[in-house]
Amino acid sequence: MPRSELGPRDRAVGIKQVAQLAGVSPGTVSNALNKPERVAPDTRARVHQAIKELGFVRNGSASSLRVGHGRAIGLMMLDLGNPFFTEMARGVEDVMSEREYAVILCGSASQEQREERNMRMLAAQQVRGVLVTPVTDDRESLALLRERNIPTVMLDHAATRTDQCSVTVDDVTGGRLAVSHLLERGARNIAFVGGPLTTRQNADRRTGALNALQSAGRGTLREVIVGEMTSRAGHKAAEQLLAELPDAIFCANDLLAMGVLRVLLQQDIRVPDRVLLIGYDDVEYTLASAVPLSSIRQPTYQLGRIAAELLLDECDHPETHAHKQIMFQPELVIRESTSP
Repeated sequence: MPRSELGPRDRAVGIKQVAQLAGVSPGTVSNALNKPERVAPDTRARVHQAIKELGFVRNGSASSLRVGHGRAIGLMMLDLGNPFFTEMARGVEDVMSEREYAVILCGSASQEQREERNMRMLAAQQVRGVLVTPVTDDRESLALLRERNIPTVMLDHAATRTDQCSVTVDDVTGGRLAVSHLLERGARNIAFVGGPLTTRQNADRRTGALNALQSAGRGTLREVIVGEMTSRAGHKAAEQLLAELPDAIFCANDLLAMGVLRVLLQQDIRVPDRVLLIGYDDVEYTLASAVPLSSIRQPTYQLGRIAAELLLDECDHPETHAHKQIMFQPELVIRESTSP
């Protein structure tokens, strides 16, 4: 039975329907899910295609993650190793602890397949709601949660639907603040180091940087786009810039900036005398770096708290809940890496 023929009461698809669509036995479906090495690759592919078409989610009642229906929420983040997301999670956890909810924390590592797999797991756990920072703007993985009427709030990402809450920061303004500051400090040749532009945060910060240059009537922006938003990636990006060193570097987060700073100092390139450097997020540990880092500050903890409060209001009061799209404004924080 194709997914389009499922009515609202037919959403709990079982193994039998999957087996029928895939042309295999229910036991083969079970093995494909639990013991895939026992199933031929072609057969396994048919089973997973049927699962996708039918929107099948297996019952997670036996999972150790189950904490009781209605008393758990899911929290899906892009990068659990980034202190920005850790601080945002702390805001979520504080609210949920006050309300005696458990939090199931998942990381997508900016991978769409991993995000979709985690979404299915959260649906199987029958979580009350989900807070999510999605990998890309298409958000196909959120369709499953909507189909199962699981409230979802976009965290650090603007909602494009009026029937969904979101809490985010104006990253276009943040990018403009960063590059405008570098221009005011006399920079003429500015480089941007950022992650994949399919991620909304990177794309918006880059757009803001370009807007600042255009408003000032300045030249183009040198760009180094890396695969991940880590200190290691920043280190590699800085090595690419050494051959033709810019006056200033704007990094799309503080982890990238710390990697860039390490290379500059190793090469005896003085910051800020020779190169101005600014990051984004204003995570706490940048204060302890060899050169305290200028950054764009976000109300990180508040993002998590407010998103959690919106989610619980939608869960507890669906009849009266008013969907809100909240956008905070970022703030420029000037430290030694760009100060005179």
